[in-house]
Amino acid sequence: MKRTALFNQHIASNARMVEFAGYEMPVQYPLGVMKEHLWVRDHAGLFDVSHMGQVILRGDGVKQMLESILPVDVLGLEQGMQRYGMFTTEEGGITDDLMFANWGDDIFMVVNAACKDQDIAYLKASLSGCEVEVVEDRALLAIQGPKARATFAQFVPEAAAMTFMQSIKCQWQGIELWVSCSGYTGEDGYEISVANDHAAELAEALLASDEVEWIGLGARDSLRLEAGLCLYGHDIDISTTPVEASINWAIQKVRRLDGERAGGFVGADIILPQFADKPEKKRVGFVAEGRAPVREGTDITDASGELKGKVTSGGFSPTLGQPILMAYVSNKALEENQALFAQVRGKSIPLTRTTMPFVPSRYFRGE
Repeated sequence: MKRTALFNQHIASNARMVEFAGYEMPVQYPLGVMKEHLWVRDHAGLFDVSHMGQVILRGDGVKQMLESILPVDVLGLEQGMQRYGMFTTEEGGITDDLMFANWGDDIFMVVNAACKDQDIAYLKASLSGCEVEVVEDRALLAIQGPKARATFAQFVPEAAAMTFMQSIKCQWQGIELWVSCSGYTGEDGYEISVANDHAAELAEALLASDEVEWIGLGARDSLRLEAGLCLYGHDIDISTTPVEASINWAIQKVRRLDGERAGGFVGADIILPQFADKPEKKRVGFVAEGRAPVREGTDITDASGELKGKVTSGGFSPTLGQPILMAYVSNKALEENQALFAQVRGKSIPLTRTTMPFVPSRYFRGE
């Protein structure tokens, strides 16, 4: 397995390591998943996300070409800002979701660890004449939580004024950092790209604060579930379209039917009509009765036992103190407001549909 530049720090912190996307990664620390989760909600958690793929795209026409493979507004993204996007197939499915930032002449992109090799190959094949630089020598840290802003601003003062999805280059003790005001927990915070040689130094400086603790993949997953965010390979994949996945908000009006730059991306003929003609299934959120978690793969049925959907992410919410889940469910069943049940170990657990995020997000969008 591969290791990140922070591997030794995880071992020194008594992390329990597991395989994830080909890397040896920390799933939890001595605090335990539940306490790590709640720590992020009250303080600031530090995550090693260096397994993610970092890519810089440059060259004439790179933004126009990106619009042919991303169903989002690339050309309209302001310099110094970041946007969520996804790669789609001719059938309308999703091969990965990602973040990309407009750095002026360059585009900085972060893709999922498990998909990065195929994503990089796809970018190289699709962006004819443009440079696709794979960043191999930088780690990626995320600091998240209500105390993240004040803590990180002690090291990088300009971060204090950053708003959600802003992306900057800055200095810390002469070391260049690439900082975005974003994360995947629903909390305010930052993702920080730093040279491998200085990653441990930065991590140790942040951890010296009483407000900051290492947080593993276990709590990262429960936090993103409470935030109602998709995990690639679970809640979205090649069998789900953006509209089915309820991430149609990510396709700006300019790329939709009747928009100024409507369509023109892979799978547009399948995806765009779904805005008006509802697809057969939709990703929605539920809370479950009782305290038993409802896990991925669980069947959802109506009162007669007829299959109506399947759970893609589920668990016990530490913040809410009850089981929550995301599932793809028949649109017809949803429109008819049918009573729905999760089939857990031979029992029918009543479900109540709820809006997502399950826990309100606290992104900083300005005063």
